[in-house]
Formats: sequence, structure tokens, C-alpha cells
Amino acid sequence: MAYDRMKYSALVDLSASILVNIGYPEHKARITAVVLAEADARGVSSHGVTRLKVYRNELEGGHVKPGEDPEIVHETPISLVVDGHYGVGAHISEFTMEKAIEKAKAHGTCFASVRNSNHFGMAGLWAEMAVKEGLMGSAFTNTIRCAVPTLGKERLLGTNPIAVGIPSDGELPWLLDMATTTAPRGKLGVYKRRNLEMPEGWFVGESGETVTDPSEATSILADPTGQWGGLLFLGGAGELMGGHKGYGLAVLVDMLCGPLAGGPWTRDVFQTMDANVGHFFSATRLDLFGDEKDIRRRVGEMLDALRSSAPSEGNERVYVHGEKETLRRKEALETGVPLDDATFGMLKDFAAEFGLTPPEKI
Repeated sequence: MAYDRMKYSALVDLSASILVNIGYPEHKARITAVVLAEADARGVSSHGVTRLKVYRNELEGGHVKPGEDPEIVHETPISLVVDGHYGVGAHISEFTMEKAIEKAKAHGTCFASVRNSNHFGMAGLWAEMAVKEGLMGSAFTNTIRCAVPTLGKERLLGTNPIAVGIPSDGELPWLLDMATTTAPRGKLGVYKRRNLEMPEGWFVGESGETVTDPSEATSILADPTGQWGGLLFLGGAGELMGGHKGYGLAVLVDMLCGPLAGGPWTRDVFQTMDANVGHFFSATRLDLFGDEKDIRRRVGEMLDALRSSAPSEGNERVYVHGEKETLRRKEALETGVPLDDATFGMLKDFAAEFGLTPPEKI
């Protein structure tokens, strides 16, 4: 697979211009562009600028209402519920997390649920917002239906990612960002674009049979109202390897993002004209649990011990969550963000359509 590299700032600027041309207000286009470019910079191309095409389709399909703004519909000193009014997911998430951080700094902690939103990008970026303010943070979201419950074949749940960040006294925090399925839905598209076969244990067809062809998998998921077949949860099919555990994590995410937000759970997301995606965020001061410096030191010691632990045969070292993404981001800022041929071609097509300066390789 061939890759081109593009300057980070240029990728953000071009992506924002494309979003403005398809109908996003400037400030909402900018935060969305940053979220997409950050994913590519960190090596998470499933959530990168390739989604510009998806966002356009969702806007043209009436699922996104870029002119709408989020509204706080319920709050206490340590909680809030936000109605996104089907607006731009990244903008709604930034608004909500800023409010949660503000409340956490004032009162110690805050939990925030969101209803009637849209795709918000990498979950880890929102948990990281809290970490950058010295707080522990978390972010969850439900998604379009694309996964089947353990021992089932009916498509009822989504990839339902979990992100948690905790500051340390070192250079890096701990930042977990993971789908509860064996692979995020966007990775199916990556494998399709790159002509790769999927591993067994990622996906089952309409009768529950194993599917390894990403074209077949994306075709099955193409109809948002389709009932059968989908991604498997962490642990794969059945209970022997723990598939029920990944399934349980997905249900937990949906509990937080659906009922607690006063919105639908995944089964009913994207089943009407409005997307109605739900999110859940938190921010918490470390000093609720004692001396902040000591807690940061203990977190740092734990991360150092894990990183310096003995690697298995054939591996150079052990990493902690978020570390690889940080290293990739550092490289991308220095040498350019890597984009595959299909993504670079998509950007060129958008630039030509809207009369924008075409992307330049570096």
C-alpha cells in the first residue's frame, strides 16, 4: 500500500474548507477538521479525513443539521444533559466537555450525557481534553447498528467505544481508546480500500457464518435498517474466549449514552431521518482521592514499570495505551500525516469540485 504525506496544518485547512463548502459553519468545520486530522496523525485512519465523504452523505441525507447548536436541558453542580439537536458531533462534544471540565474544576467532578448528536470522531480526543487540564476524563458513544450480541445474529448494537485518560507525572498520560468490538467499523473500509482480508473473529454474515471479505462485510452493513449479521465483540464469537465480556462492555456504553441521556440506544440510532447518536463524558479532579502529586507519581511509576517490562519473543518492547498514537503524532507533525492513495485522491477530487488549492505531497 502506497502512502503520501501531507503537512498537518494543510490537511486541517483543506478539510475545514471542504466542510464549509458542503455546508458546515466555519467554527464547526474547523473543530471537525482538527478531529479528523488528529486521527490520521495518530495512525487511526478509520476515523480520519476519509470520513469527509461520509459526513457529506450524512448531511445530504438529512441526518446532520450543521446550523443547530447544543442546548443544556438539565444540570446540577456535578452533572448535565445536553440535547445536540442533531448538530455537528465534534462541536457538540467540545461544548459538552468544556462544560464538564468547568464544573469539575469548581465542584470536583462532572458527568455529562448527550442525546441527538452525530459521529464525534476519536473518543480518546475528548477524554484527552480533560487530561490536558490535569483531570481524569472519559468519553463514550453509541453508534449506528453494526454489531451482533454474543450468541446472536441480529444487528442491535454498535462499536460503542470507551476512552479513559488519567494524568501522570511523566511526559505521557495513560489514554485508553478502544472499540468494544474486535475492530471499529471504519477499519472495514480501510481493509477494503487496501485490498486486505479481515481476520476471522471480526465479522459474521446474515446467518452467523464467518466473513473475512471486507467488501462483503461493508455491503452487509450498507443498509442501516438491515437486521442480520455484523461485527463481533471483543472475545469473538461465543463465550469460550470471552465474547460475552466485550458484549457486556458495549451494553454498558449504551446504558450511559441512551437511557441516561434521555435518548435512544443503538438499536434505534440512524433508524429515522435524524441521527440521534448519544454520548457520555466525565471529568474528575484527582485531589478528590488525596494528594494530586502523589497520585500522578504513582500513575507514572506504574506506566514506567509496564513500559520497561520484558517483551515477548519477537517484540522489541511493551507499550502503554495511547503511547503509540503519541509517537505517530510526533512523527506526523515532523514529516507529514500519512494518507493512503484512496484518501489522497478523495481530497484531490473535493478540491477540484470546490475550486480549492489541491493537496500537496511533502
